[in-house]
Amino acid sequence: MKSDPDFSLTAIILTTLAMLAFAGNSILCRMALQDGAIDAASFSNIRLLSGAIVLLLILVARSDASALRGSGSWSSALLLFLYAISFSFAYIDLGAGTGALILFGLVQATMIIAALIAGDKPTKGEAVGWLCATAGLVYLVLPGVEAPSPVGTVLMAIAGIAWGIYSIRGRNESDALASTSSNFLRTIVFIPLVLAFTFSSVELTTTGVLLAVASGGVTSGVGYVIWYAALRHIRTIQAALVQLSVPAIAALGGVALLNEPLSRRLVISAGMILGGIAIALMLKSRRKIQPE
Repeated sequence: MKSDPDFSLTAIILTTLAMLAFAGNSILCRMALQDGAIDAASFSNIRLLSGAIVLLLILVARSDASALRGSGSWSSALLLFLYAISFSFAYIDLGAGTGALILFGLVQATMIIAALIAGDKPTKGEAVGWLCATAGLVYLVLPGVEAPSPVGTVLMAIAGIAWGIYSIRGRNESDALASTSSNFLRTIVFIPLVLAFTFSSVELTTTGVLLAVASGGVTSGVGYVIWYAALRHIRTIQAALVQLSVPAIAALGGVALLNEPLSRRLVISAGMILGGIAIALMLKSRRKIQPE
């Protein structure tokens, strides 16, 4: 197994940066879609296109564009596209809290099921941490949960499963930048298909376009490269657990950047989520992790 059961300093730094990027991505999406600055399809298209351009420029800058050859895959690109487009459209019908619960619940379930099938069973510490973090996540979003839209629920479920599988596949990539760049570039072929069905409903403003570009080029493109790199140092179950921190970080970011109120419930739930993750990562089993 390529993962590091001790969750090294490198893993901590990379994972922290990736989670901050993911949370930032959620904030950018909320700002763009909730304010009506851009439509969901255009946000996704610009997000993917700008991510591809930024990643390609980075490869060219390091004189390694040839690394694209043989990197990534069409299946991973499709998963990335499904995640991005489903995520945007789901938030048309779902509240932020409901969407976060569905998305990260499905991401976590997908990755943990895959880990169990592969024989990577959780330790007692991970199980305790998982329960604590999950309880914190439910506590954070439950007050805002209403009967969700069936269409929105299905779309967000697709996004969560797609992202979970995409993350698992990323563990086997030897060059995170080349693989992510290749996957983003491949998603461009799907954009015309989206435009063909949504052209009549396109809504664009300067603010919306800039938010989508920032989402694609920085918090998605660069953030996913960092996440790919982090995945090579942690186990699948750990990867599933740490992603539960994103809703809490995004909610705190909303307080700081979107002037959302800081409630006692938010503070308590964030503490439960982050504390549960810390418990899971610190209370490690003494059993040996056998290499794959």
